[in-house]
Amino acid sequence: MTQSPRDFDRERELLEDIRQFDTPSVTNVVATYPTHPLCLGLYNPLTENWYTDDSLRCMYPELGALAGYAVTAVYGPRDPDFGRLDGMDVYDALDASPKPTIFCFQQKFPPELAGKIGLSGGNMTTAMKALGCLGAVSNGPSRDIDEIRPMKFQYLLSGISPGHGGQEVYAVNVPVHIAGMDVAPGEIVHMDENGAVKFPAQHLEQVVENLHKLREEEEERMGKLGKATSAAEIRAIFSGQPYGGDDKK
Repeated sequence: MTQSPRDFDRERELLEDIRQFDTPSVTNVVATYPTHPLCLGLYNPLTENWYTDDSLRCMYPELGALAGYAVTAVYGPRDPDFGRLDGMDVYDALDASPKPTIFCFQQKFPPELAGKIGLSGGNMTTAMKALGCLGAVSNGPSRDIDEIRPMKFQYLLSGISPGHGGQEVYAVNVPVHIAGMDVAPGEIVHMDENGAVKFPAQHLEQVVENLHKLREEEEERMGKLGKATSAAEIRAIFSGQPYGGDDKK
């Protein structure tokens, strides 16, 4: 069966639209509450690695939510037996991807170096932004945080380090594992100060549609909760909803 060509203009509109929602809301629609009618149930919420853990720090929470297509890479210490890839391969991948992008780079350094390699800095960030990248997610540290702040480019990192030693690109546009999240090239990554979540690009329109519906539902529910004066009223409002601890009804 012939598939319809992707409408990237429409997807760009949706990627802009989804930025009005925070990452926890996106997780609610993607997989968190599988029995809720607005949850797509794309993953088992407990066993699959579809969002980040608590090991990351958001460098610029004031930027709000961002979303884009994942471009991935793996970095590690210099390997004299390899040396086939370099930073330009990363930039070529960013350039070739639909826009906007989120760069997801896994760092594979030995434990004694893992917290000391400030891998991405001002030059790398400037180049990424020039190629339509909005932000980056990595399981290690980076540097030049003050220099990068005016660029309005987001980073979710394990921390900050002022320097680095020899490093090289091990792979580009391969599946990566970053802070509890598995990401494949081309997936949608949504990120803000709460962390990051991913999902397949073919579900983007449905995710956005359900986010709007969920917001309406939650605004109505929270309005009622704000007027409640007893546990009995709260129990009635939450009846049949996972938020009240009973998602089986």
